[in-house]
Amino acid sequence: MRLLSWIDQQQIGLTQDLDEDKRPPYAILSHTWAADNSQEVTFAEVETEEGQKKVGYEKIRFCAEQARKDGIEHFWVDTCCINKTNLVELSEAITSMYRWYQEAVKCYVYLSDVSCPQQDHKGDSYALWGSQFQASKWFTRGWTLQELLAPKTVDFYSCEGSWLNNKTTLAHQIHQITGIPVDALHNSSLTQFPMSERMRWAERRQTKKPEDRAYSLFGIFNVPIPVMYGEGEKNAFRRLQREIQEEAGENVLRCKRTD
Repeated sequence: MRLLSWIDQQQIGLTQDLDEDKRPPYAILSHTWAADNSQEVTFAEVETEEGQKKVGYEKIRFCAEQARKDGIEHFWVDTCCINKTNLVELSEAITSMYRWYQEAVKCYVYLSDVSCPQQDHKGDSYALWGSQFQASKWFTRGWTLQELLAPKTVDFYSCEGSWLNNKTTLAHQIHQITGIPVDALHNSSLTQFPMSERMRWAERRQTKKPEDRAYSLFGIFNVPIPVMYGEGEKNAFRRLQREIQEEAGENVLRCKRTD
């Protein structure tokens, strides 16, 4: 896992690929990718002037500045911390993603389609941005489901970088938007919820790559399967469901052994 940090007051750079036992505390970014993927900053571009000129760099800078305000030196952003040209690294990242979000000190959700200028953000300001929040595309994406549920602390920010609130305070509104139970948003173990219910949370969510609709659920069910882009959505879900069923069967056997 590579992390980002400030090299100096202006420059952001990548760490080496860090072993699990050598990772410092880090913040993590959740966001939606631009419709034009070419505007997102890649692994090869993040330390270059070309990358810094892209629209997607604003999200990276937002995460860097917010982490610095919170006293967190390192942070992680999916667009540029994974070398996606390395298929082994990409597969490992997809398999580890839920855990990476779970272990983050803070998760910042950057809502590019919710506007709330800082000067308007006083007290209970949900009336100012609530309708935009409810309609945000962030709630329709496949990968953001685990990014909502895995971290203990999830803070929502507007496109201007204004803090809106956290997932605990907004749990009832998020429940109305997504159907996810409030208890799950309050960090109850996902194993308390039936697998069929967890699958329903993802029913209307979309991903750019069809297989990602299944791959983005690894952490929700704790059943990683080999990543095989090109297999198609049906095959990916078939393999995922088979693994879920096998895991459920093993859990039943373990319970019987302890009776």
